[in-house]
Amino acid sequence: MENEYLGFLKCPLGLIEIKANKDSITSVLFVFDQYKNIAENTNGIINQCKKQLSEYFSGERKSFDLNIHQEGTPFQMRVWNELLEIPYGKTISYNHLAEALGDKKTIRAVGGANGRNLISIIVPCHRVIGSDGSLIGYAGGMWRKKWLLGHEKQFSGQEIQMELGL
Repeated sequence: MENEYLGFLKCPLGLIEIKANKDSITSVLFVFDQYKNIAENTNGIINQCKKQLSEYFSGERKSFDLNIHQEGTPFQMRVWNELLEIPYGKTISYNHLAEALGDKKTIRAVGGANGRNLISIIVPCHRVIGSDGSLIGYAGGMWRKKWLLGHEKQFSGQEIQMELGL
């Protein structure tokens, strides 16, 4: 794709691939280390994203100030926008997310949209858990979800909303 930029960030959870267009982040995904040999083609927004993610992992940053852009259905966009409202160090259930969107019956669709989020960490899909407090559904791996929630609990200065066994 023309004007697509690519960068990588090594973090405590492995390698993150960051993609962007000329002015917005379009994906932030965990990838396997064999990607590290791919040449980067960064721009200012990718460099800014790397800096902010590094600050997040060091506990200095609790929110992101980046232009982001994802393609999706109107429903997926509503779910992703709702994810942006979950505060650092807090969790909500899939059920609560469906209710916040106006229809508890959409819980499966909410889970599907959550799983299709391409901007990990920044659009905090890791903050959505089961109604019983269980860790379910994270494309980056359950061990990463547990780590991210524990990390945020450590630096938030407050208890995570639901008990996670961390």
